[in-house]
Amino acid sequence: MNAPSLPRPGSGTTLDRAAILAWLHEDDPHRLAELWRIADDTRRRNVGDEVHLRGLIEISNYCVRACGYCGLRAANREIERYRMSADEIVGCAHLAVEFGYGTVVMQSGEDYGIKTDWLAAIVRRIKAETPLAVTLSLGERPDADLAVWREAGADRYLLRFETSDEELYHLIHPDLPGRPSDRFAILRALQDLGYEAGSGIMVGIPGQTYASVADDIDAFRGLDLDMIGIGPYISHPATPLGDRSWARELPPDEQIPSDELTVYKVVALTRLVCPQANLPSTTALATINQVDGRELGLQRGANIVMPNLTPPEYRVKYEIYPDKACVGETAEMCRGCLQGRIEAIGREIGSGPGGRRRS
Repeated sequence: MNAPSLPRPGSGTTLDRAAILAWLHEDDPHRLAELWRIADDTRRRNVGDEVHLRGLIEISNYCVRACGYCGLRAANREIERYRMSADEIVGCAHLAVEFGYGTVVMQSGEDYGIKTDWLAAIVRRIKAETPLAVTLSLGERPDADLAVWREAGADRYLLRFETSDEELYHLIHPDLPGRPSDRFAILRALQDLGYEAGSGIMVGIPGQTYASVADDIDAFRGLDLDMIGIGPYISHPATPLGDRSWARELPPDEQIPSDELTVYKVVALTRLVCPQANLPSTTALATINQVDGRELGLQRGANIVMPNLTPPEYRVKYEIYPDKACVGETAEMCRGCLQGRIEAIGREIGSGPGGRRRS
């Protein structure tokens, strides 16, 4: 399958689904070098050379879900559960200000021990005591919760739909009793509430086809997302996907790989399709290439990095997958390392909240 020519930045033309699918199959290094170049140029023209740092606070590793890929799943009895206190979370936010970050991202499993009003009070404290933007990533909470947190001052919400293949999604992400999962509906509700809405996918889920990833990239365009996170599927051994008991087997030529090169393709193609969106170079990408995975992501379309502010005693317990990058580092170490990596590729660290630019 020969991939078609790429649209030039500013030309007004876009990639259709067939072109996206062809580029996902492309393996010629010279043609891929052109993809990287045009994605990077598109990034520069639309979001600039600044890399915005969003400090991640992993506030709880409790989760009610039974997702087939995640080490935080409710059935995993091998991890020690925790919830950070309000003072600990606000302390991390103040550290973000000290480090010059413009945003904090509070992330957890889908934990209903995180009470709506308790979290709203934390959001109000952070907004009153700091200039930070506040992003939440807490799973599929009811619309009423989302409205309370937005009213409290939360600016953004991240909810990855993981795959637009409905059959695969429900295989790896079972519904809760009486609560059918519809992440696209939640994303629309977030936008209606005035949040900047972020989503994203894993690449290389067992049973995921090239065609379904082309559909995912096309879906990004239709959802008008403010932030799009793309990372490789990384197996956790204590999950049904990790031991392949839930795997949907495909012919080898249909299964999209979870390798580094494929993730770069998806990042670059997403930048072409959604030129103004914020795209992180993810921790998962840095995990499969700890030498320069983050840098290569930034050179192939990404413009966001999420350094970890979680205290080390909790960070090691937030094991979505094993051997996560930077898990043994302090927040200070993460900051210094990332600053050096960003400057080494000729980019600069952004200031302020770094919201989506709209033309």
